[in-house]
Amino acid sequence: CMQSPPSVALRHVFFAERQAARVAGLARDTTLRSIKRVAMIGAGTMGGGIAMNFASRGIPVHMVDVDDAAIERGLAVVRGNYMRGVKKGRMTEAQLESLMQLFVPTTDYEDLADVDLVIEAVYENMTIKKEIFRRLDRVCKAGAILASNTSYLDLDEIAKVTSRPRDVVGMHFFSPANIMRLLEVVRGAATAPEVMATVMKLARQIGKIGVVSGVCYGFIGNRMLEGYIREAGLMLLEGARPEQIDRVLYEFGMPMGPIAMGDLAGMDIGARIREERRANGTFPADERFGLVADKLVAMGRCGQKTGAGVYLYKKGSRTPVTDPEVQTLIQNEAARLGMSQRAISDEEVLTRCVYPLINEGARILEEGIAQRAGDIDVVWINGYGFPAYRGGPMHYADSVGLKEVYDRVCSYRDTLGNEFGYWEPAPLLERLAGEGGKFAEF
Repeated sequence: CMQSPPSVALRHVFFAERQAARVAGLARDTTLRSIKRVAMIGAGTMGGGIAMNFASRGIPVHMVDVDDAAIERGLAVVRGNYMRGVKKGRMTEAQLESLMQLFVPTTDYEDLADVDLVIEAVYENMTIKKEIFRRLDRVCKAGAILASNTSYLDLDEIAKVTSRPRDVVGMHFFSPANIMRLLEVVRGAATAPEVMATVMKLARQIGKIGVVSGVCYGFIGNRMLEGYIREAGLMLLEGARPEQIDRVLYEFGMPMGPIAMGDLAGMDIGARIREERRANGTFPADERFGLVADKLVAMGRCGQKTGAGVYLYKKGSRTPVTDPEVQTLIQNEAARLGMSQRAISDEEVLTRCVYPLINEGARILEEGIAQRAGDIDVVWINGYGFPAYRGGPMHYADSVGLKEVYDRVCSYRDTLGNEFGYWEPAPLLERLAGEGGKFAEF
């Protein structure tokens, strides 16, 4: 058993998670800042989940939102999350009430004058985030850490609106934030060493695995996710069925396939991001990319929360049900675009979803966005459910063989077309494939 691929992969993950805590260029004796009071900007589902991590460790949290009603709704969700722990016998009702006392509701930013850490967790809009950071810059004490939970936006641009970019850092939690173990710690161009050291230690303190990322669109995890989601959507138009795509990725070891994942997360979120990127010119001029999801969202089908997305969901159920209406929509859109539908093999479904992760991971590694290949694996295992027994996408690529991965990427480039650069091999992947190298060397 010790020589089996799953054993090798799991040992790789064990050491990669510990290695991730080591920040390049950060001295062991770097001074740490004291974090005794925290503030959350945004009391929604994400903000409440993030706040729970601190309250559960006895750290008081100011909950800030636009009005008392929004805060009350957020705290009701927090209470409900804790109540599930009571029902499972993990805590008593007295402990629940004690925890709820640690949440301090406020609509006044002036109340944040004494906090040591502020985490902004509002809608992904640069204008809104900049305005929040300007206000925080005015009211927060010197030395307070100003963090953004942004999952896509340019942290350096946010930091520039403050007079203290050294105190600005990204803390990207994953939903549900009170459960998921991953925390992407985004190091801005000006982020101070003591801020990085403090946040990385704090990650361990609240039960998270902190992984350092540089600044780029989507950081490590979401930048790689784009190709995974893109290819799933394109294959729908080319002839693959939603249930086939989800089955193949589930059998590979993912907790659910990309189509079901979109329904769970809410397809309107991705549609809104694509719309904003099209408006600012940062999205490929490819009508096919996200087409099916965008059409469904326009019909009011946003996923599980509306009872219908790509799949249908019976009231009170999370079980996806195939919908012939969606299949008709897909076929009509394919015909409108002049696309001939065909049978797609399970092997093609798998490689077209997983190999873009590897290819983009190679770019992220080469650009220095990730410190090491193992960090990328840790992100994808703990943030996206990549099967640990396969070691993460980069370890999996090494086990398959980088020459095999490179050749398949080139094959898709030649057969599917490369107008938008989707299948352009990453230079690092090409070099390592030619040299017989491995990502494990990085």
